[in-house]
Amino acid sequence: MRTQIDFSPLYRSAVGFDRLASLLDNASRSDSAPGWPPYNIERLATTDEAEGDSYRIELAVAGFRPDQLGIEVKENVLTVTGRKDPEDTNRTFLHRGLAERSFERRFQLADHIRVTEAEMANGLLTITLTLEVPEALKPKQIPIKTSAPAAPTILEAAE
Repeated sequence: MRTQIDFSPLYRSAVGFDRLASLLDNASRSDSAPGWPPYNIERLATTDEAEGDSYRIELAVAGFRPDQLGIEVKENVLTVTGRKDPEDTNRTFLHRGLAERSFERRFQLADHIRVTEAEMANGLLTITLTLEVPEALKPKQIPIKTSAPAAPTILEAAE
């Protein structure tokens, strides 16, 4: 049994976090995500902090050709679809254990996450994503200016 969480106090007391509250609210209301196709989400280790974070999504799409798959990013939602061709009705199966169904899987992306690559090999569709923080949002070092000290003025010279 799943317990519903009420996020309405968050809407009343927080300003500007409505998108986050909506994500939490939608995630808590949705039934368990469909298990087809199975997938992994991995955070990749980067050696250079300037590169930003990178992620990899792997979907098991055995039996699909690249022309049967689609990847689209719209309004921070990554949608991966697979459309199977119509079945051959002349085939008679004694046992059917391989799933041959179409699918649509959605992933909510954070701001500034960009899809950089998609590759299919050995029945796995691998999508690489990178966090690309704009220059305006990166921290900057501000140099501190100093004025040169004025040369002391000698009023009387001692002899």
